Amino acid sequence: MEYQAIQFDLSDGVAVITLNRPEKMNALNTQMRAEITHAVREVTLNGAAQGARVLVLTGAGAAFCSGQDLGDGGSAATLDLERTLRDEYTPMIRAILDCPLPVISAVNGTAAGAGANLALTADVVIASESAVFIQAFARIGLMPDAGGTYMLPRQMGMAKAMGAALFADKISAKQADDWGMIWEHVADKDFDAHWKSRAAHLANGPTAAYARIKDAMRASWDNTLDTQLAHEARLQGACGKTRDFQEGVVAFLEKRPAKYEGR
Repeated sequence: MEYQAIQFDLSDGVAVITLNRPEKMNALNTQMRAEITHAVREVTLNGAAQGARVLVLTGAGAAFCSGQDLGDGGSAATLDLERTLRDEYTPMIRAILDCPLPVISAVNGTAAGAGANLALTADVVIASESAVFIQAFARIGLMPDAGGTYMLPRQMGMAKAMGAALFADKISAKQADDWGMIWEHVADKDFDAHWKSRAAHLANGPTAAYARIKDAMRASWDNTLDTQLAHEARLQGACGKTRDFQEGVVAFLEKRPAKYEGR
């Protein structure tokens, strides 16, 4: 697939999807959603063969993503939001959540509406200091979507999530960090180098273990303690059979950095 609304690059184990409509603050239209979904699925299905070991989502220009392109798909009176969410947003969010590789959102600027929730779908969110997150939906008579009502209470607690949705205030990167909404925020001048360093760290890590970490963490939202303990045991048993585990133990005993192969 030849991409027009995104850029896709793969180098040194790091696959990067860049939302590439900077003149529209990377607003999500039908084409961009389809291309993101396609690219993530390609990484999931074929990425390992091509050497991908971590996936990064970021934006071109001054914004990460300003949310739904309100000029796409007709007027407010004719826009079928239920269909759009069911047929376009849900496959995109599901593709990201189902990707076995670690997924980083490198939030370089404003992340608003569905753009904020797209960012928060990643396993790890790293934001520049000047980035802001806005659950802007109520400003135009809507409620959070694209997984926002699921992710936000789990990431920042019900009180903060409810306030963010009702007031639609800007949340600074520092606030998002302090509230547990994201992993970390870094100075603008260090942002590019920092997220690339974080991505490289994961690309050189034990990929099979990362996939099982993601599996276990997400399963815990619905499991009882006993079910989760049994799930952990199964996944850890599988980790114990990997070459990466053998290498990790030998490297630890030899007091040297491990050289993981991702299997």
